[in-house]
Amino acid sequence: MKLIIAGSTGLVATEILRQALSIPAITSIVGLARRETSVPDNLRPNADPSKLKSVVVSDFENYPDTVKQQLAGADACIWTIATTPDQLRSMTSEQSRNISLDYMVYGLETMAKVANSPFRFAYISGAKSERDQTKRPMVLPEFCLMRGECENRVLDFAKQSNGRVVGGIVRPGVIDAPGRSNFMLTFAGGLVRAVIGLPKCHVTEISATLLESCITGFEKETLLNEDLIRIGQKSMAERKTGP
Repeated sequence: MKLIIAGSTGLVATEILRQALSIPAITSIVGLARRETSVPDNLRPNADPSKLKSVVVSDFENYPDTVKQQLAGADACIWTIATTPDQLRSMTSEQSRNISLDYMVYGLETMAKVANSPFRFAYISGAKSERDQTKRPMVLPEFCLMRGECENRVLDFAKQSNGRVVGGIVRPGVIDAPGRSNFMLTFAGGLVRAVIGLPKCHVTEISATLLESCITGFEKETLLNEDLIRIGQKSMAERKTGP
């Protein structure tokens, strides 16, 4: 299986890559990012770093032919590119929408033209994303609605593709990882997280779930935080890809 990891230099993507290099079913990995994708640290003994091909793209709304050639024949993509709540303090809502929505839509459209069929597209969203655009969430309303719109675009594209694309959404809460400083993890502490009902999962669990879904298929259209923990832990135990 040929896998694309979009945004491959990020924290979650790095763990996805670390695990993917140890899974025999994944024979080729394209690390797609604005800068060179490095082989992660702490690889398992059976990892095969030669499976990774780093592909640099300077503009996620303009894929040159040389990049499209590297994406051709892919079987799945895990899309990790999106803004986070803490970044909203340093950019406008239009900039956030461009990165989270426009990049994803253009990337999906581009990949679908050159990928194998069926092409599995896994999109990392968030626990409080809202697909119903007539609602107004209590916390970060514009951000949650925008992420819900991203989900809608993925699922609608898949439904209109006549089976060529299979879309799957994962909705983690707070993604915990060693050394990570996360706005939603620290924002007013655990009391606020409890009030708004924001759950937590570990980066290894969401990574394992995403990889399992790309290899064997999505258990259901939308995987919630509890699904990520359950599937991820089971997959890591069976595939021996844990820390």
